[in-house]
Amino acid sequence: MFRGSLAKIGLALKSHAWKNAGSQGLTPTQGAILALLHAKGTSEWRLFSISRALAVSAPTASEAVTALVRKGLVSKGRAATDQRALLVQLTPKGRVEAEHTAHWPDFLIGAVDELSPVEQEVFCRGLIKMIHALQERGEVPISRMCVTCRHFRPGVYHDPDTPHHCAFVNAAFGERHLRFDCPEHDAVPVELRQENWDRFIETHAA
Repeated sequence: MFRGSLAKIGLALKSHAWKNAGSQGLTPTQGAILALLHAKGTSEWRLFSISRALAVSAPTASEAVTALVRKGLVSKGRAATDQRALLVQLTPKGRVEAEHTAHWPDFLIGAVDELSPVEQEVFCRGLIKMIHALQERGEVPISRMCVTCRHFRPGVYHDPDTPHHCAFVNAAFGERHLRFDCPEHDAVPVELRQENWDRFIETHAA
């Protein structure tokens, strides 16, 4: 059951990415790189960091970046402090294209909106658990989720609608507001990561 349903969602994502490749004829990997650079603003990214963030091999990332350079969407150069490090940055043309690719997954939001608030909370928790399992197996990189952040305080309030606390903004929040890629994310130390996760799970076991 799950194998078939997950395969259909994966197929929908890939199909939508190809359908929205635009005039540049971007591959899903190329689009993901543009979206990643767009999310980080004007900062330069090392090629190694891009491959890790997207969970692709270094050769795959290098090939995609080379194609983006040919299309005039990114530029690359050597780091001043380390000539061995290759830096990648969006060009003005690339920033325009990245605005488009950053919204490729948005078509799924309409489907999620069909769920009730309770179903959305359950779905959110399920996604977090799936991503956590993939991270533990080394199949995806550690993402900037609330549950891996030092600012996250899970289950500190009795209110079921807002059981968690974010120390960064000093506010309570609920399941539907858990973030998967927070720009203010500050990774919890490795030795405390499991403790953070266990407290989050205990919140729902109680």
